[in-house]
Amino acid sequence: MKDFITYLKQYLSRQSSKNIIYIIVFTGLLIACNYTFGIERRIKDLHPWYLSLVSFFFFYAFVFFFAWAVVGVREIRSHASRRHFLLILFVAPLYFSFKMIHWDLPLDLRYPWDHYTLIVLQLPAKLILLCILLWFCGRVLKEDNIPPPAFFGLTSKGFRAGPYFLLLACLLPLIALASTRPDFLHTYPKVKNIAFISSYTSPLWPWQLLYELSYGLDFLSIELFFRGLLVIGLVRYAGEKAILPMAAFYCTIHFGKPLGECISSFFGGMILGVIALRTRSILGGLIVHLGLAWLMELGGWLGDLLLH
Repeated sequence: MKDFITYLKQYLSRQSSKNIIYIIVFTGLLIACNYTFGIERRIKDLHPWYLSLVSFFFFYAFVFFFAWAVVGVREIRSHASRRHFLLILFVAPLYFSFKMIHWDLPLDLRYPWDHYTLIVLQLPAKLILLCILLWFCGRVLKEDNIPPPAFFGLTSKGFRAGPYFLLLACLLPLIALASTRPDFLHTYPKVKNIAFISSYTSPLWPWQLLYELSYGLDFLSIELFFRGLLVIGLVRYAGEKAILPMAAFYCTIHFGKPLGECISSFFGGMILGVIALRTRSILGGLIVHLGLAWLMELGGWLGDLLLH
């Protein structure tokens, strides 16, 4: 834990206070607009699907490019290719726009298994798309004579898991408190999304377990994308400046979550970005993120159990 605090202090001491304030105010305004006017909900409700895709892209690109403009794109290290850097900035929001829309995969199954399988396969399919993107970005880094990271931080070299489990333990009281709130219980547990199969199969738990494993893969893709590509990958172009734009972008993908979770995601994303930068590994962030996700699933289940 001391190491985490030291990493954060050193990072903050080297950053422009003005830039940090600008990004926080900008992100705060986005949060206020979303929870007042429903930005994400309105984009998701657009039809046909490509209108939703294009709208997500322009929204995420606006957030990401604005944040980079604040921290100073012009200060990219001289050995980097500006063209390749901007290409990665472009494809990042494009990928996440594809991730945000629903994929209608061709399945020859009867209800409810067609619907269940579609839900469970969504996230693994989107993880495959991310791996293709990372392969492409790895080639871009090689063209700029920048040695690509070990698959964007997916490495255990020099990694110690203990501090991350301790951090998770410290967060348990907050999860317990959140589990009593109506907005939290409206969202969690996510496994209730497959409640429609309960009258078609018994026992239900194997299908719930498969859903939770698929849900867990989403956090692998989140860490690979935000801390792996947008920090460990882009830090080779712009140093520590990569962290704040990532945190702003990361916050906007929580617009469909409870307000407290959305606000905390900015600061949590920044902290995880600092840790990933220092350790050159996303495994710690994956432990924290995945642990939080499954603990919130448990908290939501227990909260529902106590209320009903």
